[in-house]
Amino acid sequence: MKREELTEKIVATKIAKGIKWSEIAEAVGLSKEWTTAALLGQMSMSPEQATAAGEKLGLSQEEIALLTTVPYRGSLGQAVPTDALVYRFYEIIQVYGTTLKALIEEEFGDGIMSAIDYSMDIQRQEDPKGDRVVVTLNGKFLPYKTY
Repeated sequence: MKREELTEKIVATKIAKGIKWSEIAEAVGLSKEWTTAALLGQMSMSPEQATAAGEKLGLSQEEIALLTTVPYRGSLGQAVPTDALVYRFYEIIQVYGTTLKALIEEEFGDGIMSAIDYSMDIQRQEDPKGDRVVVTLNGKFLPYKTY
């Protein structure tokens, strides 16, 4: 089985069982954001994490083992995404990417925000004008070094 096929099976099983990503994450013992990324093929799980997720989803031992393999990261193709929600994040980076870069560099200096030493949190904020999506990206600053 290819990892992409397992991802498709995980999504189909989740829908069929009527469970949420947060429920699987609770079984795994990690955040819904990290667990979802792992189950969508973007992170490798420890054997214990994979077993917990696999038991919740009814996966085979082979499928559980596949969750522990190092992924080929990058779930989007090279073309501009067409899914409206994913496109909005792409649009945010297109419009505000240089602003984010300028402000981070002004505050921290020349470097990058880690996507390895990193966490993400997604929450709903109630608002009378329409609920808000709150996305927090929290990455360690990694300065470029001289040598």
